[in-house]
This record gives sequence, C-alpha cells and structure tokens, in this order.
Amino acid sequence: MLPKTMTGRPHAQRGVTLIELMVGVAIGLLVVAVAMGALMVSRSVSGTVSDASEIQQQAAYAMRVIGLQLRQAGSLYLNPNPTNAASDNVLTAPVAFETTAPASGSANGFDPGTNTLSGASDPITLTVGYRRYKESVHGSAVEQALARNCTGGPASTSDDQRVESVFQLNGSELRCAGNGASAQPIVQNVANFQVRYLLQDNTEPGNTKIQYATADAVGAANWGRVQAVEVCLVLYGVEPIDMPSGSTYTDCDGSTKVDMSTLTGERTRRMHIAFRNVFQLRSQGLVGSVL
Repeated sequence: MLPKTMTGRPHAQRGVTLIELMVGVAIGLLVVAVAMGALMVSRSVSGTVSDASEIQQQAAYAMRVIGLQLRQAGSLYLNPNPTNAASDNVLTAPVAFETTAPASGSANGFDPGTNTLSGASDPITLTVGYRRYKESVHGSAVEQALARNCTGGPASTSDDQRVESVFQLNGSELRCAGNGASAQPIVQNVANFQVRYLLQDNTEPGNTKIQYATADAVGAANWGRVQAVEVCLVLYGVEPIDMPSGSTYTDCDGSTKVDMSTLTGERTRRMHIAFRNVFQLRSQGLVGSVL
C-alpha cells in the first residue's frame, strides 16, 4: 500500500514582474552612470597631472640646454705652453689665458668683448659664445675639441675658434642654431620667450648697482657689463581641460595676468605654466680691463 502523500495545491512558480525588471534595469544603469562619471573624472585628473608633468619636463630640458651654454659663456683657454718651451722644460714654463683667437678663412674667431654675449629684442634672440680649443684625449692620437653648442656641433675637425649658440622663438617652437648649422627645435608649445640681462651700473663710484635691462637697453658697447641672464619661458600643454572663467597665470613680465579661459587657437583650454631662471656668466666685468 502506497504511503499517503501531503495533499494541497503546490506553490505556483512565479517569474519577475515587469516592474521588478524595470527597477533592476534602472538600478543597473544608475550604477553604470556613476562608474562612468567616476572614470571620466579620474581620466581628467590623470590627464591634467600627466600634462603638467610633461610641461615640467619640457621646461627642465630647455633650461638645461640654455643654461649649459650660458654657464660656459666667457670661458677662456688656459694655454699650458704659450711660449712653446721645449718638452724638457714644459713643466716649468709659464701658462697664460688666451683672450682672443683670430678667425681663419670661413672659421669663426673669438673675442670675449664681442662674442661672449649678445641679443636682440625683435625677435627675441639670445646669442652665446665661448672659446673653443682642442686638447689631448686619452685613446686618441690627435687632439680633440670636446665643447659643443646647443645643436651638438661643431665637429672636432672644424677650425672654428668659437662655440656659438643662437636661441630664438619661431612660432611656438624654441629653436637653436650655431656655427653655421641650421636651427633645430629644442622645445615646442612655447607661448612666450623673454630674456632680460642683469647689467652692472658703475656710473656712481663706490655704489655699484645691478639693474635689469632688455637687449636694446644694454646697447652694443655694454655687453661686457652683463653679469647674468634671466630666461623666462611660458609653456602650454596638449590636454584640453575644463577651466573656470578667470583662470590666470602670470606672464614673463611678472605682472600681466593672462586669462587662460579666453585664449584661442592651439592654446584654447590648455594649461599654461611660466618658468624663469637666472644664469650667472663667467669673466664678465673683466672685458676691457683685464681681458
């Protein structure tokens, strides 16, 4: 005899109602929307930080290239044997700085009074020079010239007596040329390039002053009185960012506030950062007196 089973209606199987389905879809879409918003914010922040980092690296490189040449400006050649003493007497022979080196043929000569530093205001141009010479190098049978300008020249076989670097802004690129080589870009996305010169004022005896001057104010006869050079660069990024009205940066003159939210062209909605550095020169103040 079969056992008795429980009687009664079994529970009916129920599916998801339309309302429950719509509520679930709405919650899912809300979660996706929140996640997408967080992702966009995160990407925007990440892009801004990356853009700022790239601008910092570009500025550091540009200042390093310019500073390398300016810190050498005015350096001279210490000739260990100016009297051409015999080899057995060379260690006791007097030494002397060579202040000038005449040009030969098409090669550049060097005069510390005229070739150390010069500039122009329109367009902004900075020209730096220093004495080039050859010296003995381990592993080489012939003497080598190791000094190089901003483009990596001139070659060791060159007869130039001067290492020359000419910096100039061309559109949005800061370029450099020298020793007859074509101008090469150093850094791009440059909004402004300005150079000021720290000029020594000796007009009042016993009260020497240092004043800022433009290239035009320095004048052709006073480049030997420039003690240092201030270089300012304004670089802008490549990442479009949402910035509120009134977002400004201070331009190279130290006072002008530039509203980044009103800029146009390549600079529209781009981050702008100003960089400045002062480089002291060698041997300046000696030109015309000791040199």
